[in-house]
Amino acid sequence: MDPTKTPFELLGGADRVNAIAATFYEIMDRDEPALAKLHRLDAEGHIAKEPREKFALFFIGWLGGPQDYVAKHGHPRLRMRHMHVKVDVAMRDAWLRAMGKALDAHEVRGDLRGFLDRQLAGLADHMRNTEG
Repeated sequence: MDPTKTPFELLGGADRVNAIAATFYEIMDRDEPALAKLHRLDAEGHIAKEPREKFALFFIGWLGGPQDYVAKHGHPRLRMRHMHVKVDVAMRDAWLRAMGKALDAHEVRGDLRGFLDRQLAGLADHMRNTEG
């Protein structure tokens, strides 16, 4: 990995990160129904547009891109914002599976993929708020 560039830059910028985020939610809708049901759903029973867009903004900033999420929504305070949801090992693992498949779909590989896998696993584990 080029240490002078952020993961956001290494991935190719906002368009690619938005595409990864969109794929992540498509996979979650398709393959992880228990996880998908934790989100606000639209009339067709799919994860609504707003949570998808909010996550994409967060993801861009988390990867070192523009901090539009913070400008619009304030500090992420992820654990606080998710305390109303039971996040256990099963939900953590479902989230990581969906994200891994999204990264696979966008052919994120090599050192960048290893770095992201480690960082995302740490983030997902940090979100756990219950045993099991």
